[in-house]
Amino acid sequence: MKFRMNPMSTVCIIVSLALASGATGLARDTYQVTVHNLTRGQLITPPLVVVHDSSTSLFSVGQPASAELATLAEEGDPMPLMEAAMGMEGVFDTAVAFGPGDPPVIPPGQSASVTVESTFRYRLLSVVGMLATTNDSFFAVSGVRVPSRVSLFHAPPRTMTVNAPAYDAGSEANSESCDFIPGPPCGNHAHDPAEAEGFVYISNGVRGSGDIDDSEGDWRNPVARVTITRVD
Repeated sequence: MKFRMNPMSTVCIIVSLALASGATGLARDTYQVTVHNLTRGQLITPPLVVVHDSSTSLFSVGQPASAELATLAEEGDPMPLMEAAMGMEGVFDTAVAFGPGDPPVIPPGQSASVTVESTFRYRLLSVVGMLATTNDSFFAVSGVRVPSRVSLFHAPPRTMTVNAPAYDAGSEANSESCDFIPGPPCGNHAHDPAEAEGFVYISNGVRGSGDIDDSEGDWRNPVARVTITRVD
């Protein structure tokens, strides 16, 4: 006599196990997050990776950038935003992916990786990093769901890839003046006091209106590729 489990019973057991894992907080998945620079002439500063739930977002298009995001977008410094994220109830893990350069940026055509953890409750991932030869442009992947262990109907994928566009933080005027740009050929972290747009939007790139050569520093989206791989 062959035993056949009711399909609905199978679903109930899988869901119950997943809920139990989330309730105890003991079941964790580890992910390797790799950021690949797709631009021809922009350095990407060390990207911040954040694992969070649906209550949390690092920015909203059309809304003002936080002071911490503005610091990342203008200076390439991820630490203020990382510290702010660590204080958010909806955040589970954070990490910074340091590139192979000195300073540890990600050059064109190269990549950097870092590992983070998630649980049943915290399944979303965001990544942000500055395009260094701009006033306040950054790439971002915002709130993508990481590959899960559990799938009801087929083996879940271990890897996913997301292409990331460039955004403008709207926190600094796009003067393209070397006085206010940290990346080469400039190297300055000062803030331009001129009035900026005041909200986050899809970046319109380098226009060649100041000290930056648009033939070298401009881009077409996407500017980065983020690969998320479950490693345990």
